[in-house]
Amino acid sequence: MTTTALKEPVRGSSAGAAAREPRRRTGRIRRAGLPYLLLLPALVLELLVHLVPMVIGIVMSFKELTQFYIRDWGTAPWSGLSNYRVSVDFDAPVGQALLHSFFVTVAFTLLSVGLCWLIGTAAAVYMQDTFAGRGLLRALFLVPYALPVYAAVITWVFMFQHDNGLVNHVLHDQLHLTGKPSFWLIGDNSFYALLTVSVWKGWPFAFLIVMAGLQNIPRELYEAAALDGAGMWQQIRRITLPSLRPVNQVLVLVLFLWTFNDFNTPYVLFGKSAPEAADLISVHIYQASFVTWNFGTGSAMSVLLLLFLLVVTGVYLALTSRGRRAGDV
Repeated sequence: MTTTALKEPVRGSSAGAAAREPRRRTGRIRRAGLPYLLLLPALVLELLVHLVPMVIGIVMSFKELTQFYIRDWGTAPWSGLSNYRVSVDFDAPVGQALLHSFFVTVAFTLLSVGLCWLIGTAAAVYMQDTFAGRGLLRALFLVPYALPVYAAVITWVFMFQHDNGLVNHVLHDQLHLTGKPSFWLIGDNSFYALLTVSVWKGWPFAFLIVMAGLQNIPRELYEAAALDGAGMWQQIRRITLPSLRPVNQVLVLVLFLWTFNDFNTPYVLFGKSAPEAADLISVHIYQASFVTWNFGTGSAMSVLLLLFLLVVTGVYLALTSRGRRAGDV
């Protein structure tokens, strides 16, 4: 009798637990699927805005799409790999121009990314110390990054004018560093003008990211290093830069991709036809597509650019992840 009384509650609790188990499993499935459901609108928009045009561009690169088929580009004949052969034929004018544009873009990107990182890191390290007016100075540093690109670059266009521009007024009229006013938007000086504008509007982003990364470094490390007799440069070399390595790895990659693909800055600065010294590959592809009306060749160049950036990004991530694992060991 006692045994029966003990067994009945056990059966009831087992049956209740068995009944509650499907409800728990359903609740877990709903909770697990909710993040994906919330991400679905963004994924659909990403598909429509980026992936679909990219697939269409890849298809266009295999077509002989010129101004004769622009009204109904689906009727353009297939050309196979001929557009790619024309683009990489470096003995022909089209291939030589693309190769020159590629080298200009590589040099411009390396200089711009390096200067943006250097200036941004130096400013962020300087801003770590407390002093009067630090908040105002931080806000002023972020102004170039906050300004709209078109408004900022148009302002630089006026500053680079030959006759009445501010740059020539300061360099020639006031500082007397040049023998005569320079042409900044044509000729070889156009490269330096483009680099100046790119660094001016890009280094505040590096400053912002590095400054956020510096907040995660404990101040006790600097205090202990100072007690051990380490100077400022030794602290930066031994503490700041190693601690910022994960932040810098992402920062350099983002700056590289943004700068290499930058179209707005050279287009607003020089117009549809950039000077030879500042012929970035983004503007070059635009000219090959919308100026010469050869959209097939322009699409092939775009696909080659995409493949190059994918390879560079993959190699960079592989090298940085290997270096991170080696550092952890």
